[in-house]
Amino acid sequence: MSRIKWHKSDSIGSTNTYLRELNGGDPAYDYEVAVASFQTAGRGQKGNTWESEAGKNLLFSILAHPKNIKVQEQFYISEAIALAVSDSVINAIGPKYAEKVSVKWSNDIYWSDFKMAGILIENTLQGSSILDTVVGVGLDVNQEVFVSDAPNPISLKNITGRDFDIDTLLNDIIDRFIGYMEKSESQHPEVDQLYRNRLYRREGIHRFRDGKGEFKASIEGIRPDGCLMLLTDNGQHRVYEFKQVQFILNEK
Repeated sequence: MSRIKWHKSDSIGSTNTYLRELNGGDPAYDYEVAVASFQTAGRGQKGNTWESEAGKNLLFSILAHPKNIKVQEQFYISEAIALAVSDSVINAIGPKYAEKVSVKWSNDIYWSDFKMAGILIENTLQGSSILDTVVGVGLDVNQEVFVSDAPNPISLKNITGRDFDIDTLLNDIIDRFIGYMEKSESQHPEVDQLYRNRLYRREGIHRFRDGKGEFKASIEGIRPDGCLMLLTDNGQHRVYEFKQVQFILNEK
């Protein structure tokens, strides 16, 4: 059984920053988890901020020390946390709503065309290995009204009309993440396939935008390094790193 050290706070600047400042953490533990009721400086990908009403949502970060995952394979960590969060959401909201849960490449968690969770991963590299990783998650749980300019937020309560126990969700996600990490560290192909099966807009032709403009394409797959492979409607194969291409959410 993995040993977990918990850091709990009512308010914190950023759970990712808190764990990063531990400089590798306590060697007596396999994982460390920082969780807060409110973040004053919560961060998303590429410096984006994360709106969260105090005490309503799940805000946490995990410090882990991946074994047998090379630098070029670090996307396994993204797969592990995306599957853990989406699995937990599916379990919580039940089969009536579960079919619309997906992972928008690379690691946003969606319900239909609405974003319910964002993930920020920061790796410390040492040669060809990953020394440690800090995985931050913001999951909208019981918040009902969003006032920021985020285009498409949604919470579990918005979806189902009921409240959820945040600690139960947290413990479930942590357990699932550890399980997926153990599979990834043993090069288990199941994790790759599960991630691909849960991709947002994994079927059909959809609208995208890159640095040259809009185009239509279908998703061919994900490379081991996490790059998105697309096939345009005129037969071109394209490969994108994160933030080089974006989905056009409103396709109408």
